[in-house]
Amino acid sequence: MTVDTKLPYEKDYVSNFSKERNEPEWMESLRLQALELADTLPMPKPDKTNITKWNFDKFKHKAEGQSIQSLDELPADIKVFIDMDNQDKNLVIQRNQSVAYKSLSSSLKDKGVILTDITTAMQEHSELVQRYYMKDAVSIDENRLSALHTALMNGGVFVYVPKNVEVEEPLQAIFWQEDEEAATFNHVIVVAEENSKLTYVENYISHNKETEAVANIVTEVIAHDNAKISFGAVDNFARGTTVYVNRRGVAYRNATIEWALGQMNDGNTASENITHLIGDQSLSHAKTVTVGRGDQIQNFTARIVHFGQGSEGYILQHGVQKDKASAIFNGIGKIEHGASKSNAEQESRVLMLSKDARGDANPILLIDEDDVTAGHAASVGRVDPIQLYYLMSRGISQKEAERLIIHGFLAPVVNEIPIEAVRNQLTQVIEGKVY
Repeated sequence: MTVDTKLPYEKDYVSNFSKERNEPEWMESLRLQALELADTLPMPKPDKTNITKWNFDKFKHKAEGQSIQSLDELPADIKVFIDMDNQDKNLVIQRNQSVAYKSLSSSLKDKGVILTDITTAMQEHSELVQRYYMKDAVSIDENRLSALHTALMNGGVFVYVPKNVEVEEPLQAIFWQEDEEAATFNHVIVVAEENSKLTYVENYISHNKETEAVANIVTEVIAHDNAKISFGAVDNFARGTTVYVNRRGVAYRNATIEWALGQMNDGNTASENITHLIGDQSLSHAKTVTVGRGDQIQNFTARIVHFGQGSEGYILQHGVQKDKASAIFNGIGKIEHGASKSNAEQESRVLMLSKDARGDANPILLIDEDDVTAGHAASVGRVDPIQLYYLMSRGISQKEAERLIIHGFLAPVVNEIPIEAVRNQLTQVIEGKVY
């Protein structure tokens, strides 16, 4: 199957879909504009990975999900992502493309904090959403898939923290692909106004091991002057879902965006994590951990672009590959002319557990300014026999020694996931994928 196949969604369908959701006129217009562009734009071209024969057009676009009255109604594999002992949760659960559960503490509401599904946000905060939707971080005309995402967007969340507000407790979204054929065209917007602070964590989960489906996800994270955003995610789509995900960030003066991403999908995955450090003294840490297995193909690109003076960008990517899985890790630090005193550092490391597994770490530095600091490190290899020997000499079995080495290898990212329940679940997912 190729992406040249004509999608079964035409102008009338997209227009009616927008009206059914009671979206503002600007959103319907944007959808139709994107649909027209999709026929003319090329597919994205991840470095060293050909995605043209991946499934991006076989899916069910609309799939409703039932709401729940209590978190106790959730199945066990969803509950594990939630701190069930905390009664004051700030949480959105999307079941297929419907909101199953939504909660925000009254204290945060009183401060003007918004945590809601993207459809409600467009209805109740139209001008605010329009200010950020496909504007600063990503555009509809980047490629065919970004255009299709805009035309067919069917879920997501909107997070907004006003000026001078610090949110101490994490805000969380769970995206549950229950219908095995359902497409996930989620759009996530996270905004921190001046001098504000927030932590946001999202989880993706599905069970379609054989049934083909698509996830086409765009995330826009905007940190205004002196703001700080910590963004955590665990993606755990099943084998049948082809995943294309773009997580983009824009940091203004003295702002910070921290990414901690657990890429645990079992299907073919292309992922971009790009941050633009616009303001002086802006900062970004981009950390990604992944485990590949079976015959899946993955491509990960982490890119931090420096525009502001004294900006700092740090990329850390750790991946484990087993069976016949293959993965490309691109780490790109770009310092633009004028971004003096900036620092671009990156590290990409791949651990291969099987003789047929493949990993490729590509560190790239693009420097257009003289007065800067930059560095990179990359490694691809197997479990260190010296570490293994040392642990086994202490009476630890070979299997347990390998397990400890793998968890230690992935720990720099896993430990950065800000919600304990999610962090523990990520550890369990890693355990299940590796053994």
